[in-house]
Amino acid sequence: MTPEEFRRHGYQAIDWIADYLAHPGRYPVLARVAPGQLTDALPAEGPERGEPMETILADFERLVVPAVTHWNHPGFMAYFGISASEPGILGELLATALNLNGMLWKSAPAVTELEQVALRWLRQWTGLPEDWFGCIYDTASIGSMHAIAAARHAAVPESRTRGTPQGLVVYTSEQAHSSIEKGAIAVGIGQDYVRKTPVDSEFRMRPDALAAAIERDLAAGLRPCCVCATVGTTSTTSVDPVPAIAEICERYAIWLHVDAAYAGSIMLAPEFRWAFAGCERADSLVTNPHKWLLTPVDCSVFYTRRPDVLRAAFSLIPEYLRTADDPRAVNLMDYGVPLGRRFRALKLWFVMRYFGREGLADILREHVRLAQELARRIDADPRFARTAPTPFSVVCFRCKGTDDENRRIQERVNASGEIFMSGTVLNGRFTLRLAIGNQATTSAHVERAWELVREAAG
Repeated sequence: MTPEEFRRHGYQAIDWIADYLAHPGRYPVLARVAPGQLTDALPAEGPERGEPMETILADFERLVVPAVTHWNHPGFMAYFGISASEPGILGELLATALNLNGMLWKSAPAVTELEQVALRWLRQWTGLPEDWFGCIYDTASIGSMHAIAAARHAAVPESRTRGTPQGLVVYTSEQAHSSIEKGAIAVGIGQDYVRKTPVDSEFRMRPDALAAAIERDLAAGLRPCCVCATVGTTSTTSVDPVPAIAEICERYAIWLHVDAAYAGSIMLAPEFRWAFAGCERADSLVTNPHKWLLTPVDCSVFYTRRPDVLRAAFSLIPEYLRTADDPRAVNLMDYGVPLGRRFRALKLWFVMRYFGREGLADILREHVRLAQELARRIDADPRFARTAPTPFSVVCFRCKGTDDENRRIQERVNASGEIFMSGTVLNGRFTLRLAIGNQATTSAHVERAWELVREAAG
């Protein structure tokens, strides 16, 4: 492709993106295709000869876009709503053009140093300890897996060479994300040694139950190595009592990891830092700018106050990657499984500079305000009941009827094409779950969602 052709098609693509971001609501938020429909619409074999870019772009809009569930849609209120903001997209575009691999400082100094600068800014903005080391992985699932691996190494350093010994135990809550269990599987601890601690009436991990489980395992000759607390659980966004959990971890010398993948971004607004009390005592913490900080997927930030342990668990330097030692030349490949590392910090840096801390905090405050207003409307309607507290921007509620009736409400709302909401199960009952987190979502969109729910309830 010549520079002139690239410029012409690039302008065409940017124009499409700008128009898409200006009017994402023109599409049904949930893709209206059947499984296999896109597969069947595409050729069974790739082309032998190259095709014109005009044809490729036309097929993108004709075939691919109808099969998209639009996460950038203001009516996307399922899971955790996310936004790829314009400055983040531009940062991603430039990172793709540079095509850097930040495995070593030498291989891409900008990748390493901008990552350290952006994560220093984020530490300062969120009130986390200044001396914590940070790096960027793709997702919180990978970040939490690395936390468990570091905890394993801290407990049994020889596991690096001899493998994971049987009897190491990981503790989390019944409401924790499934990635914690997967992380234990991945590092060889195994599902049988993951303890899912009971929760209280607000779906928070019970410290008394945690301490009792640790005591039982110690009496059985097992070795507790890691506790994973959550600030902003996936189903309800509940906040585990981290100070009490940290005290238990310190008493038994157990690694404490905090999963703040969703809620960590709200630390930019100081009035919400109550939820993160005790996190400064953790050994590691993960938060996802790609969830609630307007940064395109993927960008998950991992912090630890014990980078020496993380490095000891993973550093492996073949001769072809050996470089001269310099205390300022950080080689990020030493802090995890990935060798190749994309320039993810560039899009985060663009977002942070464009909006500033206060601009981002104001957007998050508005999302919380919209959720609180919806919660008040639900509380005022005798047909509905909230099923969990609403500390942030996710509202869990149900119609006072059967599970089947609530599932039908969800199906009818999602069939509208205007709103996409998900569900969960709390206390054995199906619960509707509405998550506000998209940059473009306004009070009108939330009001429309509530209107559709009430209509669907009959």
